[in-house]
Amino acid sequence: MMLPPRPPDDPRHAPVRLRRELVAEGYDDNALAVLVRTGQLVRVRRGAYLDGDAWERLDAAGRYGARVRAAAANARAEVVASHVSGLPEFDAPLWGLDLSDVHLTRRDARAGRAQAGVRQHCGTIEPGDVVSPHGLEVMHPTRLALELTTVAPVESALCVVNDLLHRELTTMDALRQRVDRMQHWPRSLTTDVVLRLARPEIESVGETRTFYLCRRFGLPVPTPQYEIRDTTGRVIHRVDFAWPEHGVFLEFDGKVKYEKYLREGERPSDVVVREKKREELICRLTGWRCIRIDWNDLAHPERTAALIRAALFAFAA
Repeated sequence: MMLPPRPPDDPRHAPVRLRRELVAEGYDDNALAVLVRTGQLVRVRRGAYLDGDAWERLDAAGRYGARVRAAAANARAEVVASHVSGLPEFDAPLWGLDLSDVHLTRRDARAGRAQAGVRQHCGTIEPGDVVSPHGLEVMHPTRLALELTTVAPVESALCVVNDLLHRELTTMDALRQRVDRMQHWPRSLTTDVVLRLARPEIESVGETRTFYLCRRFGLPVPTPQYEIRDTTGRVIHRVDFAWPEHGVFLEFDGKVKYEKYLREGERPSDVVVREKKREELICRLTGWRCIRIDWNDLAHPERTAALIRAALFAFAA
């Protein structure tokens, strides 16, 4: 399992400071209130603070990660960040996930005390389950992926599982081997559904949601990352999804795609033009039709499914 290092100035490096630590350094509650009021500190949760500048630079995932670290630091038992709460440590997508609670698993396998904003889980922690990529003890991505299926909707869990698989932070073999040992986990009925739908080739949340939309509305299952070859058989492009038997391919247009293809000195409009030429070349080589959808289309799934169905069966007898 390899993660790229975070830049030295990444705000996620900012330490969570507990009240007891700050009091030991000479601050009293009045002084802490002033620091919070002036924005020098942010109260992440009761008794835990973060540097105000770092907090301002964090996105929603980073702020949730700070809450997780604060809850773990304040816990009265030895805990490991788990379920949804382990995902920020691996930069996994949080689309559609409930971030209102922090999920921690106790090392002593005892039921946790209920408290506002924190859910403590009990469960057997096996050797190799716990890792610490950035200083916080967190469940290994294989276990996180399976845990998530017990607390999240299928579509959201699938986005995470595909991401972890695509970045090789886990494998289908590892997931299947581990799932055999979680038959008695509560709320695990959706786990098998997610694993059957998982595709390591899928590269983004938008693509996962597109694939799930096709399955949800009974459309033919597309082939992800389909290779397009020229007349010599050389692979010249890959498309997000293809239905070769229907002569149709689909591209998901998301911000990440255009950022990924942006070359030095280019504007986003340059990428759009290049993508249009790429599409025209593929259509000439294959004789297929292209469907393009974006985030707005995913917000209207019934309409988008009808659009895809119409394209697939446009020339059906």
